[in-house]
Amino acid sequence: MDRSSAILERLLHLHPREIDLSLDRVEALMGDLGRPQDKVPPVIHVAGTNGKGSTTAFMRAMLEAAGKRVHVYTSPHLVRFHERIRLAAPGGGTFVDEDELADALIEVERINAGRPITQFEITTAAAFVLFADHPADVLLMEVGLGGRLDATNVVAHPLATVITSISMDHEKFLGDTIAAIAAEKAGILKRGAPAIVAPQVEAALAVIESEAAARRADLFLANRDWVAYRERGRLVYQDEDGLLDLPSPKLIGRHQYTNAGTAIATLRRARLGLSVDAIEAGLANVEWPARLQRLAAGPLAARAPRDAELWLDGGHNPGAGIVIAEAMADLEERSPRPLYLVTGMLTTKDPAGFFAPFSGLARKVLTVPVPSSSAGRDPAELAAIAAAAGLTAEPVADVGMALERIAAEATGPVPPRILICGSLYLAGTVLAENGTPPA
Repeated sequence: MDRSSAILERLLHLHPREIDLSLDRVEALMGDLGRPQDKVPPVIHVAGTNGKGSTTAFMRAMLEAAGKRVHVYTSPHLVRFHERIRLAAPGGGTFVDEDELADALIEVERINAGRPITQFEITTAAAFVLFADHPADVLLMEVGLGGRLDATNVVAHPLATVITSISMDHEKFLGDTIAAIAAEKAGILKRGAPAIVAPQVEAALAVIESEAAARRADLFLANRDWVAYRERGRLVYQDEDGLLDLPSPKLIGRHQYTNAGTAIATLRRARLGLSVDAIEAGLANVEWPARLQRLAAGPLAARAPRDAELWLDGGHNPGAGIVIAEAMADLEERSPRPLYLVTGMLTTKDPAGFFAPFSGLARKVLTVPVPSSSAGRDPAELAAIAAAAGLTAEPVADVGMALERIAAEATGPVPPRILICGSLYLAGTVLAENGTPPA
């Protein structure tokens, strides 16, 4: 175990619950640290249910293509914790060095002096310390959970705020209606800061507009103030500053046109002066692991059928199920192959809602444990839920065995298309076992 992993394990025990949404503890700690959140570069704060990470990845790619120095904070990580903190560097940011991360965690732990605080809160405080200590032009900061009471929401004067697509997820903490969840997400809106909002269902949009009015935030709404759509395989974007005819995003799926559009809208509204060349380079070079990522090599991929397409996605809620299934349907239309799902999910998620869009599309679902989480759903139970959603399903011991089972069954003339999906924790395990962690 490396230094930071041992420290993180210790920090996990400072609070009896892993999640306890509140700003009181982190604000007190930030005060004792000298308010590093006031010393970081201009912040673009990103909330939403789906699309936060992809939108952030597009913004980073575009900003770095323009020669900007960019810090990035995202969560959760896939394989190693240090993936959450990317520090600006010449030619492009890099994950924080393990020793530097460990030193920051130790210092913040010392200042906290044993007071109750969640691991996410204290590690977010350490991230702010690191971001304040390193020069950059912009800090892209993704909300951990919700927005209003998330530890990242200690930034008082962001350069801009962003709300990506809102759907049902984390109901235990955010509320059991779209309106309640939207109210939590809209808690990041700030007076005087432009608020860029991706396309939303009506119930979410109504709440966002109400919260923006109360907070005197300047709304920049999709399909009112800006629009982004796919046309003949290209991305068309338009706002008050003009129309852009752009190449398609590197990331796969129709939803990535929306995420790319949200990124462009944010950077233009924040008046960061990006050229069309920088936007195009960002679209072409963006990387965001475990979001319809093609796995082409590695020991785990080698267990798949010969010439099979192997895809990996960490989406885990009904909204993600819709856009992932849509992407698989688009691939099927262009290049027909039998589709198999290899799926593991947490007990806190809605598997029926996730599976529903795949009915009639997937030939079979093989359900697996989520080995990196104690909250993984039993594969037999998950298979029963998939069957109730109209899918043929059976449990297997692990992803490797699922790939071998598919190889034994998919003996037709056309190699299968395999999608490993349902959990970011599962995706991280797959990347680690395949020897292809994020870089």
